[in-house]
Amino acid sequence: MRKSDADLKKVTTAFVLGAGLGTRLRPLTNTCPKPLLPVRGRPMITHAFDHLIDAGIRRLLVNTHHCAERYTEAFPEGHWRGVPLVFRHEPVLLETGGGIKNIEDLLAPDEPLLVYNGDVWSSLPLPQLLDFHAAQHAEVSLALRSTGGPLHIRLGADGRICDIRSSLGQTAGRDCLFSGIYIVEPAFRARFKPEEKISVIPVFLDMIRQGRAPHGIVLDEGEWSDLGTLEEYQKLCA
Repeated sequence: MRKSDADLKKVTTAFVLGAGLGTRLRPLTNTCPKPLLPVRGRPMITHAFDHLIDAGIRRLLVNTHHCAERYTEAFPEGHWRGVPLVFRHEPVLLETGGGIKNIEDLLAPDEPLLVYNGDVWSSLPLPQLLDFHAAQHAEVSLALRSTGGPLHIRLGADGRICDIRSSLGQTAGRDCLFSGIYIVEPAFRARFKPEEKISVIPVFLDMIRQGRAPHGIVLDEGEWSDLGTLEEYQKLCA
């Protein structure tokens, strides 16, 4: 059911994905989670924290797996710039969708969530994403780029995602890059089962098939890089 403007809840909590193994960045990640690798003198993930806090986020949730103890060593006081940090360990990796479901108990039943990949470097205009999401009354809103690679997301003229990785054979629309930054409503969390190991991508595709496709907004302003490879990481650190 479409919420009225009065019913919409402001997005104040973000979930930063920090549980990956960082295999493409080995040996740097042998004893360190990828988001804690140094970028410009401090852990990579703190740049994401700053980006989110500057956009109005007031609570930061982070999932952990590989070398999880390094997070508590890096943030012994449990906050960043006065904003609380809550870590949720995943003994078994749950992927993006399962990770979102795994923190559901940390959220209010009606609370939306901004999801942010922990290995991206970004200065995208997050207020534009937040305003777009609210205006569209969307269940899911993805931040997209028109250039870069890979361009796996196909955005329809109506502002909704119509295909991902050409899985549905759609030819209309424009191809975009998925930034790894998106907003989800509680209805999206309800699409997952507890302890389910699943990516968000097949669920996005199911939503398209159901006629409830995620929305997408192209944000070409600002910087964006995927720091998941040694080449991109070294380029930013040069």
